[in-house]
Parts: sequence; C-alpha cells; structure tokens
Amino acid sequence: MPSKKALVRRPSPRLAEGLVTHIEREKVDVGLAVEQWEAYVAALSAHGWETIEVEPADDCPDSVFVEDTVVMYKNVALITRPGAEARRPETAGVEEAVAALGCSVNWIWEPGTLDGGDVLKIGDTIYVGRGGRTNPAGVQQLRAAFEPLGARVVAVPVSKVLHLKSAVTALPDGTVIGHIPKVDRPALFPRFLSVPEESGAHVVLLGGSTLLMAASAPRTAELLTDLGFEVVTVDIGEFEKLEGCVTCLSVRMRELYA
Repeated sequence: MPSKKALVRRPSPRLAEGLVTHIEREKVDVGLAVEQWEAYVAALSAHGWETIEVEPADDCPDSVFVEDTVVMYKNVALITRPGAEARRPETAGVEEAVAALGCSVNWIWEPGTLDGGDVLKIGDTIYVGRGGRTNPAGVQQLRAAFEPLGARVVAVPVSKVLHLKSAVTALPDGTVIGHIPKVDRPALFPRFLSVPEESGAHVVLLGGSTLLMAASAPRTAELLTDLGFEVVTVDIGEFEKLEGCVTCLSVRMRELYA
C-alpha cells in the first residue's frame, strides 16, 4: 500500500524575516501565519495524511518551507544543500526526521546546490529546475542519486520565479499545469494546461482526484472543478508574501516501505 505521511514544520517566530527574490517585501503577520499553517496541516490530516512535525528551527526564518530541504524518491531521502546559504542549517532536523522513518539517506555535497522546490516528480520522471537556487552540480548529484533507482531526470530552465514548482505542478494524470507568464518553456512538458492565476499553478495531490490549492486562485479552482477534480482550498496568504505555496509547506512521502 502507498504511504500517506507528510513532513511539516511549525513556522519560526522570525518568519517575517524570510527571503524574497522575485517579489516586493510585504509585512508578514506571524500570528496569522501560524493559524494558516495549522489549517493547512488540518486539511492534510482530514484527507488521510499522517503529519509528522519536524523539530522547529526557530532561528531559521524560512524553515516552514520544509519541502526545500529534502527530495524523496521511493524510500530514498536526498538531503538538499539549499542555494541560499542562510537556509542550510534547516536540513539537520529534517535529516533526523527521515532517518527515524527508516529512509535511506543521501546528501547533496558542495559545490552542488539544490532546493526541493525545484523538483517535480511525475511517476518515474523527475523534472529539476535549473535556476537561481539549484546549480548544475546539484542537478548532476540528483541524477546520480536517483537514476540508478529507475528515475529519468529532466533538467528545465527556471528564470521567472523562485523555484520550478513556483511555476508548475502536476495533476494526478500527469498533466503539468502552470501560469504561462511564469513558465520558461511550457513545450518541454508532454501535456501542459495553462491556468489563469499564478497561485493556481500549485496543487498538492491529496489522493484520488482531490487537490489542495491556495484560496487565492478561485478561477483556477473553478476550472479544475469543471474538469472533474475535487478542490480543497486553504488560505496561505502570509506565506505567499514570502513566495511560498501549498507544495512547499510539506513533504509528501508516498512510497515508504519497511
């Protein structure tokens, strides 16, 4: 049976100091962000996901974006080396969490950099965004870790947004969705569906035809509902001020085995 475990990490009290690169800085309400995070975790739990809280990293403002610290493929956890040096202390607690779950643990080593938000898995195809936070050595090391396990790694350019999954994610049937102005080369994906809002490009697959999306993309939610998907929305507005989206607030672990 597939596993349904999700790593999450409570927001740091210093969340408002988080990095921004492609947008203007806005004031972040940390108290409201904690409420939104709790509602996000509750949405995962309500749809059958066992949420596992990684030890908080209160001195790391961006640590709530736990997806950037590890990439999962089958039972292997690849601990990343974030492209922003300030984020590298975030990985230690995540490494402990995945090791406790029985994962085989690998690492990205210097000079490689890799953010988990740059990695989109569709079956055994792994798209990795080559952009601001992930460098060629990081792509090479990801390839070396996962191709022997049966993965096909495809590098794609990312220049208009922070991470690949800031631009595109995928529906359960493998169709890639994205907001065209933010996608470097849509033709690289065999099946691509344009959505009308930037935050509509971000979906978490909860199981079956159920998708988790940000409440800030109502037109995309309507489009996907019309296509037969069940859409669950959550307000993550405080995290969107820091270039966060629904995917980066958890690490979904679907292929664990004993």
